[in-house]
Amino acid sequence: MHAPFHCSTKNYLWFPLYQPSVPAAAKNTEIFASDYSVNVGNGALFQLERDLCLLDYSRKYILVDENTIQHCLPIVMNDVPSLRKAEVIEIESGEKNKTIDICSSVWAVLAELQADRRSLMVNLGGGVIGDLGGFVAATYKRGIDFINVPTTLLAQVDASVGGKVGVDLQGLKNMVGLFRNPKGVYVYPQFLKTLPKSEVMAGFAEMLKHGLIQDAKHFDDLLKFSFSQFEALEPHIIKSIQIKNRVVLDDPLEKGVRKLLNFGHTIGHALETYSMETMKRGLLHGEAVAIGMLCEAYLSREMLELNPEVLERLSAFVLTHYPPFAMDALAHHRLIEIMRNDKKNVGDELNFSLLRNAGDAVHDQQVSADEVVRALNYYQSRIQTQIHAS
Repeated sequence: MHAPFHCSTKNYLWFPLYQPSVPAAAKNTEIFASDYSVNVGNGALFQLERDLCLLDYSRKYILVDENTIQHCLPIVMNDVPSLRKAEVIEIESGEKNKTIDICSSVWAVLAELQADRRSLMVNLGGGVIGDLGGFVAATYKRGIDFINVPTTLLAQVDASVGGKVGVDLQGLKNMVGLFRNPKGVYVYPQFLKTLPKSEVMAGFAEMLKHGLIQDAKHFDDLLKFSFSQFEALEPHIIKSIQIKNRVVLDDPLEKGVRKLLNFGHTIGHALETYSMETMKRGLLHGEAVAIGMLCEAYLSREMLELNPEVLERLSAFVLTHYPPFAMDALAHHRLIEIMRNDKKNVGDELNFSLLRNAGDAVHDQQVSADEVVRALNYYQSRIQTQIHAS
């Protein structure tokens, strides 16, 4: 990994200047979190400009990757004039770069650019940019303000709320981090048009999770959603953010009900880590979570008598829209090993959040390794059935 590249945005003025990407009167929905707001809609960037005009920062920095610098930064530069003199810091995309080493490189760049405690970091990107950029900002000189402008569906519906920032350690997800809220979040749905379908589906998995743990109607609506109607996605984005926001407001430090948001993630995080160890292109976070939800819904049926129809509907959707992931006994052993290092565990027990029904979840469910293996085998059997049927 090369050291982060940085330069003044004056070097980006060759980007063609055009009329605002959407009318200045475009709709913006404001969702009030604990001490900040999440702004969602085609007017979100205009709201960001209005908010920055009211804030006094000595210097501004924009953290990007090679994708957002090309597809999203020109729009931000056009619609948010207050950021046109900001310094741009570019890192490489991908979970493999969400590490302390990359943080150290970004801290060094900030120090080189003489960032002080009245500086602002704007994180323009997906979950890796938001997690790492938030952690960098929260720890640099004991903390500077940061703003998130999430550009992937996953980041818009998940990382936009909750105040979790952090990095991976030795391949294990989010092992180093803290709780620190951004100054604001600005969700501009038009950025989603720059994404491949796999990235959209990765975010959609988190939206399904929100419905499964808190709102059965949201789950039903998402299963019926037509992906050809992109503009119809925004209200579902807003609904997902609202669901997560309610959970986080009730339990900001994840001592109780917030643990429900981990549904699909105990197995999902292990699959994501294992895939990065064994594949050139590992599973996207949302792809791993989708498989994790299917497996954990199976556990829910076995342990909590989840309605079989819910398991079947979820299984059919996941098997149709997400790539299959083959596992053997050796993979099962490694996955259990990874799960034992999950920060959600207490002692030697594997700790899960599971479903009693769609929209009704419970946390702190202890599951044995043998039960997890049976869930993984169920997923494999469904893949084989689908292959034979086709």
